[in-house]
Formats: sequence, structure tokens, C-alpha cells
Amino acid sequence: MFSFFKKKSPPPEVQSPPAKPAHPVAQPVAGKPMPTSAPLQTQPEPAPAPAARQGWLDRLKAGLRKTGSSITTVFTGTRIDDELYEELETALLMADTGVKATEHLLQDLKRRVKEAKATDPSQVKTLLADAITDLLTPLQKPLSIGDHHPTVIMVAGVNGAGKTTSIGKLTKHLADEGLSVLLAAADTFRAAAKEQLAVWATRNTVEIVSQQGGDPAAVSFDAVSAGRARGRDVVLVDTAGRLPTQLHLMEELKKIKRVVQKADGTAPHEVLLVIDGNTGQNALAQVKAFDDTLGLTGLIVTKLDGTAKGGVLCAIAREKPIPVYFIGVGEKLEDLETFNAREFAQALLS
Repeated sequence: MFSFFKKKSPPPEVQSPPAKPAHPVAQPVAGKPMPTSAPLQTQPEPAPAPAARQGWLDRLKAGLRKTGSSITTVFTGTRIDDELYEELETALLMADTGVKATEHLLQDLKRRVKEAKATDPSQVKTLLADAITDLLTPLQKPLSIGDHHPTVIMVAGVNGAGKTTSIGKLTKHLADEGLSVLLAAADTFRAAAKEQLAVWATRNTVEIVSQQGGDPAAVSFDAVSAGRARGRDVVLVDTAGRLPTQLHLMEELKKIKRVVQKADGTAPHEVLLVIDGNTGQNALAQVKAFDDTLGLTGLIVTKLDGTAKGGVLCAIAREKPIPVYFIGVGEKLEDLETFNAREFAQALLS
């Protein structure tokens, strides 16, 4: 299985002296020619992506097709001229790439075209993929587990973004990697949230801490305390869905974070925001608002399947470059995967 995160490295082992060769080195014998040397071994070519990853990439390409088709049609002409760049600017803005990221990409692309002495629009498409990759690379970072025991991950997001479902999927992958997970059902204001999370807990055979109509901060405190006492590797805290315009509810999130810190002075170790990729520039506004309130450490971008607004990741990279740990293109378990800048750029322009 493709690993979603980077575990803490074990301490280095003491290196033993190199072993002697299993066979003696050939020595010249009088009257006999030396055997010819075996040809030098070249480095093996990189292995192709595992079938599961390749299947994911196919789904990502299909999901981003609406976004990509509006951009790639720009490169069907025969000339590289001002009209091409103007059409590309419009296409990027329509894909919710944002003004700042669009300006950056166009300037970078023109430089690359000049340096490469490109003469065909198809070459410009390839250079644009390189420019998008470079823009998105700062967002590519693995989720690190193991520096703290437990690693406390607080997850926020507006209702409908796929927050609880993403937590369930992440729980499954963490458990499959052999990590012990404890869930905190701190989304106590949404009637079905606790039940929804309980289904994932049962499916993944992990424990869950919940209270019927309890205070979200109290549930979070109990879960972190229980995680420490029971020696769990990860505590995932599902917080209540919030709209950034509801200031009194955002204050509740601050309270949860403060209470978690009382249970563990180093926690939360990760504060993730789940955003709906279909919402475009509104998603960027959410990132800014939640980061101001909580200090985000990472993002999960969901529902990229069928959206025409996939360029929003470029806007995030330019205006609020918070790591994107995972992206999702559907409801199935395997539809949540780690974010890779090159893969995303190529899928966007496929």
C-alpha cells in the first residue's frame, strides 16, 4: 500500500564492518588468460507506479477533465502569440487559479518559452505543466507520525466539505499501516456526526470517545487524555463544522485547541482543514479564515472529481502556501491519496 505519511525514523544502528566477499577474487594464472570482466551494471529504470496508484491517477485525470479541457484548448492553434496568452489567462482565471497565481504563471511561462525557444503551442503546454509543478511543489509534504505519542490531529472544516468522511478514510489508512488510532467525536452539534464517525470506528476496529450532546472541548480533552493513557499512536479529533463568518462558532474552535493543549502541552501536533475543491475561490477564503483562527498545518482537498475549479490549488500555493497532505476525487476509500505536485499538474493538463 502506498504510505500516506512519514513515520519517525528509528535511531541509527551501529554499522558492522563490511563482510568479506563470498567468493575469492580471481588471480592471474601463468599461461592462462584472465576471464573477461562482466559488463558494468547500469542503474535500473524507475519502477512504474503501482497498480493502485496508477488507478488513482486515472481517476484524478478524469476528475480534473472539466478544468483541464478549458485550459488545453488554448494550445490547439498553430502560433505562439499574444492571443494565445490572453486566452490562457482567461482559462486560468475561469479555473479559479486566481489573479496572483495567474499573473505568476504567465510570467514564468513566457520566460520558459523564451529560454526553450519554443515554436509550437504543444511545447507551451508542456512548459506550463512544469510551471504549475514548480508553483505547487511547496504544498507537497508528507504527514509525519511518530514524533509525539500520541500524535494529536485536529480536523476542521465547514459542513458539507467531507470532513468526517475524510477522517474515516485517513483512519483506515493509518490503521492499515499498523498504527493504533483513537477517534474523538467532538462534532457534537451535528446530529449524525457521532454516528457517522462511529461507523468508521467500527469498520476500522478502532476506539472512539464520544458524549451524547456533550461539550466539544470536553470530548477532545477526554480523547487526548485517553490516547496518552492507552498508548495510542494517533488521536484524530473531529471538530464541529464551522462557517468562517460565524465568529462565535470559530471561537469554539479556539476553545477546543486550548483545551487540547491542557491535555497535552505539545498538542495539537497537526491542525488540518478539509476544503471542497468545487468551491473555488471560496475555498481559499476558508483557508485564510481558519488559518487566522487556528494556525493550520495542512489541508485535505476533497471533491475534485468533476470540478471546473481545480486551479484553486494554484491560488492557495501563491497566496496561502499551506501543505496539501491529501486530495480526494470521490467517495470511495481509495479516492483519497497523497498530493503530488507533478502528478496534479500533468493530470490538470492531460
